[in-house]
Amino acid sequence: MAEITFDDFMKVDIRVGRVVRAEPFPEARKPAIKMWIDFGPEIGERKTSAQITAHYTPEALVGRQVMGVVNFPPRQIGPFMSEVLVLGLHDADGGVVLISPDHDVAAGERMC
Repeated sequence: MAEITFDDFMKVDIRVGRVVRAEPFPEARKPAIKMWIDFGPEIGERKTSAQITAHYTPEALVGRQVMGVVNFPPRQIGPFMSEVLVLGLHDADGGVVLISPDHDVAAGERMC
């Protein structure tokens, strides 16, 4: 594993946001969900898609806090422009489990 410096780590802007809207993404090649996430007044609302259908439904995501990288450039995912990378981990079956704080924090709070 290659080591990085603390300065390298600080270049990745990871923030907490709250899902304000979510809907199925049937046009995606693999099952996915579109999400609109509020990252607070400094960053605002960003949209993304994620292959998280093994554990989540759009309805269950609304109101949930998630962690995301907010300083990657936008990426076209089929007909949808993704503006943030939501973070997760694979479970034993390959499904994605979202990373989120275990206590409510202010939208836009940066990971430290």
